[in-house]
Amino acid sequence: MSFSIKQSALTTCFDVSIHKRSSSTICRHSFSPALNLRNNPRRTNLSVSKPLHISSIESIGEEKKAVIQCKAYEADKSQPVEAAGQVKSEAANRVKIGIYFATWWALNVIFNIYNKKVLNAYPYPWLTSTLSLACGSLMMLISWATRIAEAPKTDFEFWKTLFPVAVAHTIGHVAATVSMSKVAVSFTHIIKSGEPAFSVLVSRFLLGETFPPSVYLSLIPIIGGCALSAVTELNFNMTGFMGAMISNLAFVLRNIFSKKGMKGKSVSGMNYYACLSLLSLVILTPFAIAVEGPQMWAAGWETALSQIGPQFVWWVAAQSIFYHLYNQVSYMSLDEISPLTFSIGNTMKRISVIVSSIIIFHTPVQPVNALGAAIAILGTFLYSQAKA
Repeated sequence: MSFSIKQSALTTCFDVSIHKRSSSTICRHSFSPALNLRNNPRRTNLSVSKPLHISSIESIGEEKKAVIQCKAYEADKSQPVEAAGQVKSEAANRVKIGIYFATWWALNVIFNIYNKKVLNAYPYPWLTSTLSLACGSLMMLISWATRIAEAPKTDFEFWKTLFPVAVAHTIGHVAATVSMSKVAVSFTHIIKSGEPAFSVLVSRFLLGETFPPSVYLSLIPIIGGCALSAVTELNFNMTGFMGAMISNLAFVLRNIFSKKGMKGKSVSGMNYYACLSLLSLVILTPFAIAVEGPQMWAAGWETALSQIGPQFVWWVAAQSIFYHLYNQVSYMSLDEISPLTFSIGNTMKRISVIVSSIIIFHTPVQPVNALGAAIAILGTFLYSQAKA
């Protein structure tokens, strides 16, 4: 039996070769001179800077020339050397996902704060929704023109498939903005935490999909928590409540249309949302003009400027910019994580928005109302686990 040990700063290789009549060497790759004992078979004591431990044994070769190859790892490591790169890659990926989530939540919180400030001073949700889409569309057009981002390669079939997704997205966006113009941000997001209930009901009765009992059971706390919060809401408004409910239904339909129509489409998450914003802007603009109109917008703008001052302009710009950024980051994260992880992240995002808006706007909350919110959010988390 002969031993051949090779060690360097980059790799560590431990080979044991068993021979009957002749000797040979298995390990050929090394980045430093090898410590080889074949020229001195009487020496059996080896000295290396770090002990080596066998991690796996493989049989190589034919029966007549049986060779056993032993892979090794250093004593202060917990795995083979070649696997270290994979662990580092996984760790870097986890850090990347954490950055995505933190950025997504932070941008969403900032958007909701500025959006509510704008709506309190300037109660025109149709124009506010239009400005959000217009700002994001302009940002992406500039990015494509200056080659900061690579423009997507699309065709007529792509835009045709995207159209129903954009219609649902437009309705959901406007409905949520109308809701926040009438009620507290926290109440809107408590009701919007009931979106999984709409997802299951629509998928079951319109698409014929079936779900395990655990999914249906998770809807009980969602529906119960939302109902408890609605009943105990101090500043309840039916328009605000219905806006949040319509938004839930619209976004569920958007997700269904998106999954069905976008299979096989090679468009990144960032560019997909950019195209969605552009098409939604085209759809929304004529309706915004018909519902509110330039005269109402001009009069309200003068009133808001006189009451708030020049910083009102910054509020409008900020809510428009951060709306696009938080949605863009959420779509980009979908390229990196599983739907389950995204669903859990969305639940945590809603918690951060509810808590931060209550603190910043000093929203009065009754204990029973807070309990209803907690139950609904817990149900959303249980739903995401049941769907896994």
